[in-house]
Amino acid sequence: MSGTDSYDTNLVRYSPGFSPRVISRAAGSYVYDVSGAPILDFTSGQMSAVLGHSHPDVVAAVTAAVSNLDHVFSGMLTTPLLEFASRLAGTLPAALSKVLLLTTGAESNEAALKMAKVFTGKYEVVSFDRSWHGMTAGAASLTFSAGRRSLGPAMPGSLVLPTPDPVRSPFRAADGSHDWRTELEYGFQLIDRQSSGSLAACLIEPILSSGGLIELPVGYLARLAELCRERGMLMILDEAQTGLGRTGTMYAFERDGVVPDLLTLSKTLGAGLPVAAVVTSDEIEQVCHARGFLFFTTHVSDPLAASVGLAVLDVIERDGLVARSAALGEHLRERLLGLRERHDVVVDVRGRGLLQGIELGGDSPEKLAAAVTDECLRRGLHVNIVQLPGMGGVMRIAPPLTISDAELDHGTDVLDAAIAAVG
Repeated sequence: MSGTDSYDTNLVRYSPGFSPRVISRAAGSYVYDVSGAPILDFTSGQMSAVLGHSHPDVVAAVTAAVSNLDHVFSGMLTTPLLEFASRLAGTLPAALSKVLLLTTGAESNEAALKMAKVFTGKYEVVSFDRSWHGMTAGAASLTFSAGRRSLGPAMPGSLVLPTPDPVRSPFRAADGSHDWRTELEYGFQLIDRQSSGSLAACLIEPILSSGGLIELPVGYLARLAELCRERGMLMILDEAQTGLGRTGTMYAFERDGVVPDLLTLSKTLGAGLPVAAVVTSDEIEQVCHARGFLFFTTHVSDPLAASVGLAVLDVIERDGLVARSAALGEHLRERLLGLRERHDVVVDVRGRGLLQGIELGGDSPEKLAAAVTDECLRRGLHVNIVQLPGMGGVMRIAPPLTISDAELDHGTDVLDAAIAAVG
């Protein structure tokens, strides 16, 4: 098969459309289509492959696990699982010591939501109005950026908090700057009015990636934690895209000096393979266990997933990829700011580390962003566009942490040329 002409024969269409290029293999920072043409992957697959594609350490870990110990009865413990849990907890603040190993981000959010409800005895959960937490029932109910039509009622108690968008927020200080403090307080006033008195948790992303690359202002997360504590709510941070060095720190929440009650990880934890986890405190785990917390699935605690997660943690530490992400992120930001200086249609640059984006403006930003995306692909670069109502076009850039300086420069050069060609 040389193209996507026959996709409609057997495939369910789960999004607006498929990419026109059929991929046959991937290695390092590139994927290759069936003709052998290289495509520089500026999205790390689905924002996941932090070590690039087919990393030799991950290949070795998978090969050994499949050959020796890949899956057992879910109630059994294995050496890889115990090593992984200890190793992952060791990368986190001491309060986060209990690990539940799963496979997908939506699954980890479901488990965290269930733990929060069991622990608090309450059921209402708050999330941002541009959030993306997954496509399973509970996670989808708290995903407000897309996918809410034609499904009937969402999970009861799904409440919304305004996303602190510094560009579009109507909350402004006297000098015109974004007044996120008033916005946050107002959001919780609305939540208090809607609540039935059963607030259990707040589930948010430190950087709303699918929500348009919106970074929480410095101080926001700390104040949010205070508002949650005042109401007896747990704070759940979804670091599916921001964890494991992506933002220039091991975890995005480190910048703010705030420790969540529950942390969910996926995507980056498996470097492109299905690995996810929930990490929480000893107190929360003990209470939940005493109250009958149940999340017994076919692949919970799988040794294959544990082996992959261990390999990812090993490579990130051994190769100094967190520091590399911070350094490359500074360089990437300089290159993107250069695009803004050269192209009037680039109206904003935002993000952190190797999770950044540019927002395109103009008369029809959505069409422009789509055209730039197509032109980039034609020139051998894959970038991802976020299109939300009223937001124009936001292009996400999330290359592997292992990308070379030359590859990073080449990708931004292609993006520059694509904008010039269609802008």
